[in-house]
Amino acid sequence: MFFVKYPILKSIKIFLYSNMRVNEGRVTIKIPSFDKVSSKAPVFYNPSMELNRDISVLAIQQFQKEKKSKIKIADLFAGSGIRGIRYRLEIEGTERVLANDINPIAVEFIKRNSELNKAPVDITMEDANILLRKNRGVFDVVDIDPFGTPSPFIESAGYSLKDGSLLCVTATDTSSLCGTYKKPCIRKYNAVPLKTEYCHENGLRILTGFISLTLAKYKKYIKARLAYSSQHYMRLYLEIGKGASKTDKSLKDNIGFIYHCHNCLFRSLEHGLLPILPRECPQCSEKLDFSGPLWIGELEDENFIKGMIRSLPEKKLNKKRNILKLLKLLKGESGMPPTFYDTHKVCSKMRISAPPLKKIIKTLQEKGFKATRSHCKATGIKTNAPIIRLKESIKEVYS
Repeated sequence: MFFVKYPILKSIKIFLYSNMRVNEGRVTIKIPSFDKVSSKAPVFYNPSMELNRDISVLAIQQFQKEKKSKIKIADLFAGSGIRGIRYRLEIEGTERVLANDINPIAVEFIKRNSELNKAPVDITMEDANILLRKNRGVFDVVDIDPFGTPSPFIESAGYSLKDGSLLCVTATDTSSLCGTYKKPCIRKYNAVPLKTEYCHENGLRILTGFISLTLAKYKKYIKARLAYSSQHYMRLYLEIGKGASKTDKSLKDNIGFIYHCHNCLFRSLEHGLLPILPRECPQCSEKLDFSGPLWIGELEDENFIKGMIRSLPEKKLNKKRNILKLLKLLKGESGMPPTFYDTHKVCSKMRISAPPLKKIIKTLQEKGFKATRSHCKATGIKTNAPIIRLKESIKEVYS
């Protein structure tokens, strides 16, 4: 185990905090007691991100199975160390886990928690960008899970990641990605967001598009294996490929803009990096709003998700139900076009009450359209049916 040294006076601070024990997965850790989740806590630990970590274990395990070789994992923002320690103990075929944090108190807790769980992890206290650039091509999995935006670290990830590796990214700045605050989104992700009923999916696509365009500088492209929005965060699992021509093709096929009509809820896609403006809605002649550049390609890999479902543990059925429900929704979204319709909003525009979601989906499918639920919103339907056909189907449910 490698452990970075730091001034002894800082390590003494560890004894000033009262500790609490946390059980999660197959590990037990100690962390400083805190009143609320905050970046100002002595060591960052967010209990509401347990689902994130559970799914991460399943996703990386599936990646390792497909790779059919031992993997090296870097957890760049380790905090208490719980994520990296779980990776070490719960993912078969893990050769090495590096747990990094720039906070010296966190580093001491990682050391103690790894010893408590008998989990051999390498521990470093380094700036995440510097660590990535010093370890070019070393890791098979790089996990970027900061407090806030991952934007400042994607450039170094693009430099560091090797062909066939997996990039895991969390973003908690959903207010900017979802369009509540446009200027921060433009500044951090070089994209115009859109405040709509599908703003969380839109945020996932902005984040994915930003990563794709950033990695393209290094002749690297991405294949989305899994992407979802839950509570206050967004999470991506992206497989990395390499090659100039394949990167060019990926950008051509997957980067573009979404056009949206706030009046009649029409939406359409346009490929490319330059939107054609202004545009009128072909349904109601109102001006179309737009968002992008963003990822308009696939976000879910059906076979990858099926493999994760097969790996779900038999025990802890309550937790398994929550994970299984989310994964099944994501599997259903694979192969579906971008965006979804909020049936309550559509029905509000039609001045009728919303019928049961299942009946709308069944009616659309009987008409030959694809239709499924959206994981982003309980009242959301993803479908390849245009808005006119959706409204017709809703009316038919009442007839």
